[in-house]
Amino acid sequence: MKKFLKYFTLGEWLLWGASVVLIVASFLIFGGSGYLTLCASLIGATSLIFNAKGNPAGQALMIVFSVLYGIISYGFAYYGEMITYLGMTAPMAVFALISWLKNPYNGRRSQVRVNNISLREWFFMFAVAAAVTAAFWFILEAFGTANMIPSTVSVTTSFVAVWLTFRRSPCFALAYAANDVVLIVLWVLAAVDDLSYVSVIICFIMFLVNDVYGFVSWRRMERTQRAAAELS
Repeated sequence: MKKFLKYFTLGEWLLWGASVVLIVASFLIFGGSGYLTLCASLIGATSLIFNAKGNPAGQALMIVFSVLYGIISYGFAYYGEMITYLGMTAPMAVFALISWLKNPYNGRRSQVRVNNISLREWFFMFAVAAAVTAAFWFILEAFGTANMIPSTVSVTTSFVAVWLTFRRSPCFALAYAANDVVLIVLWVLAAVDDLSYVSVIICFIMFLVNDVYGFVSWRRMERTQRAAAELS
């Protein structure tokens, strides 16, 4: 237990604790849209703090969060979110989990080896993302998805995020941060009709803060791993 407590820094414990407190408080104050939403939010916040450490446990928790969030999205006719998280984010989180487990840093399963992708892969990724986005526009339109434009943009940011996560690039956290901004917009629109969704907005605001920290943490890991490689 002592080893586990020391695994996270004081700042990381405070960040996780603040996320949990704000998520639970907003759920109680605004009458959250069911305990499934609360459960998903808490699992999501926990997955992000593990992801910030480069720990594969974060991807395992992301699989669970994706399934729960897909169910929640279905309840508000956000079919884009449902399809994206159940059909793309959850499966890609499985592949990312395998990738992270196969690429431990110095044999330690608690930290993944940071990777940098080439300029050619960046161009290829964005080309594929554009194609996926165009295809999803017609799919979401056929489903009668609410708030089409932000829902479609969410597909783009989610695709880029899961790609970079699988490839172990520090920029995956920035892509998820961009997706958080889109999701905040989506659920603000939902909260106009039902204030219980304010708790979901608070959840993604905290996710945004965690993802920004995740990017900072991964850059720090990248520098540490590079310095160790140069010394060896």
